[in-house]
Amino acid sequence: MTILKNGTLLLGLFITLVITATAQNNTPWKGRKCAVVLTYDDALTEHITKAIPALNVLGLKATFYITDFGGLQAQIPAWRSAAATGHELGNHTMTHPCEGGRPGREFVKPDYDLTKYTLRRITDDIRTMNTVLTAIDGKTRRTFAYPCGDTKIGGVPYIDGMKNSFVGARGVSPAITGADKVDLYNINSFMVNGQSGEELIAQVKQAEAKQGVLVFLFHGVGGGHSLNVSLPAHRQLLTYLKQHEKDIWIAPMVDVAEFIRVQQARQ
Repeated sequence: MTILKNGTLLLGLFITLVITATAQNNTPWKGRKCAVVLTYDDALTEHITKAIPALNVLGLKATFYITDFGGLQAQIPAWRSAAATGHELGNHTMTHPCEGGRPGREFVKPDYDLTKYTLRRITDDIRTMNTVLTAIDGKTRRTFAYPCGDTKIGGVPYIDGMKNSFVGARGVSPAITGADKVDLYNINSFMVNGQSGEELIAQVKQAEAKQGVLVFLFHGVGGGHSLNVSLPAHRQLLTYLKQHEKDIWIAPMVDVAEFIRVQQARQ
């Protein structure tokens, strides 16, 4: 009888472990089906006046990639407040250099043409912004986003010498992948420009189905940039995310990147 009882207990324990392991495999993102990261580029006024209030009302946290187009000093109190409520202030360089001299890049000023930069110059630029951001939020953990998605100088990835300064770096190539497939120093993202709320939600549903990570890349929110999302579409997306928090992990890029790093180290 004792042997039978012990055997039954062992069988029950085995079944419990199998069920637990299966559940974990089906919810690979902190107990949820997928991860969604909301990122906003260029430190636009609309991020402060429109995006952050919409996020805060729902208790959602995002990443804002900060650069200085001439208005950062006046924005410092607002960004400090955003960081205090849990949003990440990410590094988007001080001067936002991009490769000029090609179609669609007429906005690139000669002084900030990345093709004319040295590795030393871009490194100094990025480190200066890190110093500024730490002075604003008091933090040393953060991520980076490549201006215009340009990642190299003279064929060399310019982030290589600064990887220890960032948990990860967000790129601009669209894809939804599992944690094991993420390139932490060129994280995929979906550029938002004119999509409806339904179209944005459809991307989230794809991430749920694939059990991957989806990173949204916003510029204008209800205006402020030629790459723009309407306020109704933005609000519809945020509302959907809030309503499905039990299935979707919504967090700043720094937290998701750190989680991915841990998962990859276990492989």
